[in-house]
Amino acid sequence: MNEVSPGHTVRTAVIVNGEQVDLDHDARVTLLDFLRENQGLTGAKKGCNRGECGSCTVLVGGRRANACMVLLAGIDGAEVTTVEGLTVDGELHPMQRAFVDHDAFQCGFCTPGQIMSAVACVAEGHVGDDGEIREWMSGNICRCSAYPQITAAVATAAKEMRS
Repeated sequence: MNEVSPGHTVRTAVIVNGEQVDLDHDARVTLLDFLRENQGLTGAKKGCNRGECGSCTVLVGGRRANACMVLLAGIDGAEVTTVEGLTVDGELHPMQRAFVDHDAFQCGFCTPGQIMSAVACVAEGHVGDDGEIREWMSGNICRCSAYPQITAAVATAAKEMRS
């Protein structure tokens, strides 16, 4: 295995919210830092920075990922979707709208990660009942304990997204 020294630069190409991005960067840059610092996409939050809280959840190739744990260089060629990328022509995604309608947030810090995880949860087919939703959303922590509203929002949006 090659050692990566500080300042070692690599070239990575990714598609972020439908836009091609090619850049040279330090090999140690995480997807989260790239999104926030390079792209100005601050929806994904730096919570624990250890992959434990889910506040940085984004979709990589359609699958949920904790962006704080993903090296940008490791996803060369991948498609990345952030919470900002869910809105199309000013229209909220059904999951974003459901979170608003169900008041599924309090402080809002975890909300973008919750929404991205919820979108993946529906796509994965894990919305059979409230228990299944809670289980598959368990990687996202809400310190304000808005879990009942989050579960209701996911169930509501799932109906619209599947129809």
